[in-house]
Amino acid sequence: MAKNLKLFDQNACDTYLLNEDLWEKVDERTSGSVNLCFQCGECTAVCPWGIVKEGALKVRSILRGAQLGIEDWEKDIWLCTNCDQCQLYCPRGVQIGDVFQALRSISWEKREVESGLPGMLWSIYWNDNPWSQPPSERFAWAGNSNVPVYDPSKHEFLLYIGCTSSFDNRLQRVAQALVRVLTAAGVRFGCLGAAEPCCGEPVKSVGHAPYFYETARSTIRVFKDAGVEKVITLSPHCYDVFKNHYNKVLEEEQFEVVHYSQILADLLEGGKVEFSSEWIARALENHYSWVTPEEILVTFQDPCYLGRKNNEYRAPRTLLSGIPGIKFLEMENHMQDGLCCGGGGGRMWLETPPGERFSDIRVMQALETGASILATACPFCLVCLEDSMRALGKENMFVLDVAELLDVAIAKPG
Repeated sequence: MAKNLKLFDQNACDTYLLNEDLWEKVDERTSGSVNLCFQCGECTAVCPWGIVKEGALKVRSILRGAQLGIEDWEKDIWLCTNCDQCQLYCPRGVQIGDVFQALRSISWEKREVESGLPGMLWSIYWNDNPWSQPPSERFAWAGNSNVPVYDPSKHEFLLYIGCTSSFDNRLQRVAQALVRVLTAAGVRFGCLGAAEPCCGEPVKSVGHAPYFYETARSTIRVFKDAGVEKVITLSPHCYDVFKNHYNKVLEEEQFEVVHYSQILADLLEGGKVEFSSEWIARALENHYSWVTPEEILVTFQDPCYLGRKNNEYRAPRTLLSGIPGIKFLEMENHMQDGLCCGGGGGRMWLETPPGERFSDIRVMQALETGASILATACPFCLVCLEDSMRALGKENMFVLDVAELLDVAIAKPG
């Protein structure tokens, strides 16, 4: 039975009910990290919600409530995009993302979650993807392309496309471009096709730990049965969950993982990737509307799950800067201080009202650089930024994945 105490807040003139069982759950699920918080307020100050929303996400108040066992956080915890901006600046190293995950897990146990999220989990259960799409269509992104099916005797890497890029029409073009780039770079890879499973990152992002473990174990079995030892991911979200969270499910490490930008940057620096000196002319001939005969100005949106969560800022910049005819420009907020697109933490399955979208701000920052191309290396970033570009009526800038730029510029064999 829960032990409850009353706390009177003289400043707020409110009486809060303290739940010791709740405090014990949060303490256990964060390995005590929540208790390191000494209420400096840095987390609330740097949270991107403060830029777009009156009455910003009160991260400090949520942490204090978690420390004390105050149940006053049910709605606000679903605003978090897991961008780790707050965690980066926390002077005590509090794993703030873990605190929010713990609170979300408790909300699932209480069946008090945002509408739209249970349906997403049911879709993964029935369809093995969060987008309510038939699993038989998972390999449709390949079209008529001759995409190799993974064979451990022939291929060094499994190319893991992920759910979003498998089913979204716009992102399917990114998957196709990446296949052509890896082929041109001489990477020996194959795909699982319709047998590719969900990585479970959407489940983890919304805090349903038991189902995440179940999903991850299922994916691990598929990889093991296929003989997978090395994985290249298209999405930083898949990369992050494989790299940093499957180790909590695996009894031992069973496969290595890299993001596509990392392996291609290493190949470029090793002289194993070359760009065509005629790529701009060829692109103009093929009527790529984002190409101009002059120097092409490109800026870059840092994906939170590649940058802050995994400290990978070099690889995409190495690739963009290495393409002849491109001038790379940084936005006002970049690298560690990059502004989240707003799609992480399960927000892709929740509605964000116009005027409260981080991606709107990001598009305006990109336009201020004078660039004609806003590049990124994350499916969620691309979707959010393109939506904002259309909503804002901006037609003088294009959003592209780095793989799409590489696909046009890389020297093809033969």
